[in-house]
Amino acid sequence: MKQIKTITLIAVACFSFAMMSFTTTGRPILQTTIASAIKVLWANESHNFGEIPQGKPVSVEFSFTNNGDEPVLIAEVATSCGCTASDYSKEPILPGKSSAIKVTYNAATAGSFSKSITVNFSDAASKKVLMIKGTVK
Repeated sequence: MKQIKTITLIAVACFSFAMMSFTTTGRPILQTTIASAIKVLWANESHNFGEIPQGKPVSVEFSFTNNGDEPVLIAEVATSCGCTASDYSKEPILPGKSSAIKVTYNAATAGSFSKSITVNFSDAASKKVLMIKGTVK
């Protein structure tokens, strides 16, 4: 008898917990959170430098616009190797405003390259991967 009561109590607790994770519309809270995530429109998400001379760094700016209703803050920009550097605004980008991330490749080693730049926003669920590529002659 004790086992039946325990199992019933556990089942009711699990059901109650499952129901709490849904909004009043019946959609999971996770979907609501994703829907309210930041909205950034990128002018370009990749850049091909083509052929570049060895030993001469090259740069490109990836511009974007905040299309959301809240300010956007870049928490970090991580590059895939030490041969790539980035520079970006540490200030919040207000709704409707634009900013850019400057990416510089040092071109020290001859050959083709393809590098990723991961933009992490203050909203932990939001990030963007940008790409650069080319060939160092």
